[in-house]
Amino acid sequence: MESTTRTPDRTVIGHSAADKVVLFGGLPLVGLVIGFFLPRIADWAVKQQWVPFRGPLKLIAGWDGWWVVLICVVLGVLGGVLLAAMALEDTLKVTITNRSVEFLKHQKTVTVPREKVSVAFLDGKEIVLQDASSRELAREKHDQLKSEAKQIPAAFRAHGYPWSDAGDPHADRFRRWVADEPELPPAVNAVLKVRSKAFDQGDKGKADLRELRDEVTKLGYTVKDKEKKQYWRPTTRQ
Repeated sequence: MESTTRTPDRTVIGHSAADKVVLFGGLPLVGLVIGFFLPRIADWAVKQQWVPFRGPLKLIAGWDGWWVVLICVVLGVLGGVLLAAMALEDTLKVTITNRSVEFLKHQKTVTVPREKVSVAFLDGKEIVLQDASSRELAREKHDQLKSEAKQIPAAFRAHGYPWSDAGDPHADRFRRWVADEPELPPAVNAVLKVRSKAFDQGDKGKADLRELRDEVTKLGYTVKDKEKKQYWRPTTRQ
């Protein structure tokens, strides 16, 4: 569940207080229930030949006493709290004011001053901010449901940001990158070649994709991703 919270001074897009209650109340409760019944589940599971992880299950089933249930309950609750924290950390929080836009995810914050934003728009599920030279100031994937995504343009407009319903005004300039693209400088090709290897590297790959995208921007080009393919365009000079 996602939420948009608006006051005269700011609009926050992300998990609401109610969502946090559900996550930090519901997931630990589920963990408690699973932990309470885990010894009984383990006792049943070890008798089934198709069940995986039979070694740990045999160990749990072999224990007896109230302290076993207590340990399983505590571990279940802690596991639920951890999952709730991970769910919140993996969700983009966007704070929009008349002065700036702040993107927060994985404890990393990107802040874009209002005066630098020439246009804002949605590119698929990504919120994009560009300056007057067409350089991307931010490109962040939001977590809103499709039915709720319409709140995003309204939030930016409410704080005076120029919003493009037509999407990227420079979309027709993007070209798919191929290795050693002759129209790109060697330095840009080198960065994109390294970047192409990051798509299948999990969380580390995501961090590399972001960092190397910034490097391409510094070199005067813009890159975006679609289905593990890279598309590029030159940044318009003022």
